[in-house]
Amino acid sequence: MRIILDTHVFLWFIEGNSKLSQTAQRIVEDTENDRLISYASLWEIAIKTSIDKLPLHEPFETLIPSELHRLWIFPFDFSLEHLTRIITLPFHHNDPFDRMLIAQAMVEGVPILSVDKVFDAYEVQRLW
Repeated sequence: MRIILDTHVFLWFIEGNSKLSQTAQRIVEDTENDRLISYASLWEIAIKTSIDKLPLHEPFETLIPSELHRLWIFPFDFSLEHLTRIITLPFHHNDPFDRMLIAQAMVEGVPILSVDKVFDAYEVQRLW
């Protein structure tokens, strides 16, 4: 299964945070799944780290590449098609990073692994 990990799923997984559901844990651990993380999520982590809203236990530039490689999670970029889809999205969700994930999931036809129930207002499959 191809699946997009929401930012918090990636962070909770690498932290061993108990907020991660058992289903989410299994999906991330299953190397048969193509686990994707959007560059929008990595950008969100970088921004929040730079304004001291998100403390990381290692520097961003070593932690993120190391964890992506260790877990075989593949970053993927956003495209003009993804950006175009954002224009048509209703504003159930105002967070620009989450709106990008929603647009990417819609265009790519893949589910999103997220605790965020607001995603359910869109035509995407949310797993948790």
